[in-house]
Amino acid sequence: MTRSTAHTTPGGDPTPDERDEKAVARFVEDLASALTEMGVPRMPARVFAALLTTDSGRLTAAELAANLQVSPAAVSGAVRYLIQVGMVRRESEPGSRRHYYRAPNNVWDEVIGIRDHLMARWTGVLREGVEILGADTQAGERVAESVRFFEFVSTELPRVISKWRERGLGGDGQAAERADEPADRAR
Repeated sequence: MTRSTAHTTPGGDPTPDERDEKAVARFVEDLASALTEMGVPRMPARVFAALLTTDSGRLTAAELAANLQVSPAAVSGAVRYLIQVGMVRRESEPGSRRHYYRAPNNVWDEVIGIRDHLMARWTGVLREGVEILGADTQAGERVAESVRFFEFVSTELPRVISKWRERGLGGDGQAAERADEPADRAR
């Protein structure tokens, strides 16, 4: 699809109807690849990227399968994983048996919160390692450095998340920017 200027937003961005769908599909795959490099399994990464990039904010398993050109079974396993790690929520509408999947607006601070719990676990295991290896050995010193790193990060993460929320950036990421814009441009 070719981008025209007739239907762009005041900021010059394309409207959902005039997006280049091939470019969007490439972006979904690029984002999924980046997530995979960070340790997210491939199919959950693709499903998450598809959910994050849809304007409706939610898709059914059938829509995900069609968009990603994969089997419903692949989507089922992916959303199960994403729900377990807090990156996706399952929703349903009253009277409907259909489930919708959505990436929460505050997905990143939720993921970081989960990682914070993991870091606490890692720190505990590493502390045991320091005792086992001996704090005065080279191996013990390396493991102790890991303990100090995770303690530092665990102390700082809540402050970072709090600052993020104070700036009003937890929803669509543009609240603070719009507050500084003239009223006619913010719409």
